[in-house]
Amino acid sequence: MIRQDLIILGLLKDSSKHGYEIKKNIAEVMSLYTPVITTSIYYPLKNLERKNFITRKRTKIGRRPERYVYSLTEKGKEEFDKLLNKNFLIIQRPYLNLDLSLYFLPSVKPTIATRRLENRLANLRKIRIWTKNLKESLEKKNSSYHLLAIAEHSLNTVNAEIRFTSKLIATINKKTL
Repeated sequence: MIRQDLIILGLLKDSSKHGYEIKKNIAEVMSLYTPVITTSIYYPLKNLERKNFITRKRTKIGRRPERYVYSLTEKGKEEFDKLLNKNFLIIQRPYLNLDLSLYFLPSVKPTIATRRLENRLANLRKIRIWTKNLKESLEKKNSSYHLLAIAEHSLNTVNAEIRFTSKLIATINKKTL
């Protein structure tokens, strides 16, 4: 899982972290900028440890129960660099859930398809507002260029989806007249 390994190794590049801290960072911070799904964080951590990309050390702070803190090894730093460079070069055909519905579009009554696409358009517009607000917030905070780039990329993608969906609705409406 190149993506999951890249994320975990990248989060450990700056400092050692315990599993819950990694999972929380992914869920609360990274998910604002990129679609990331985390189920169990401990299985991939175990795999990375087995490959000697990370090490695990028991720690105890105060009365809290013992927990493991994970750190990046030199081999892990090299793997992170390799995965990051590889990820820049991965180009895949974008797949959106809508594509599956479009394949079966002739099976749906035009009025129902239009209604569903209008609902989709309304949701896309809400996402566009959220993304614009995120971008503006990042600009006000003088955030790093990489976070602004993610927001800009997301905004461009949402705008393209809005244009496509609007055009598709118009096309369906023309065909049913």
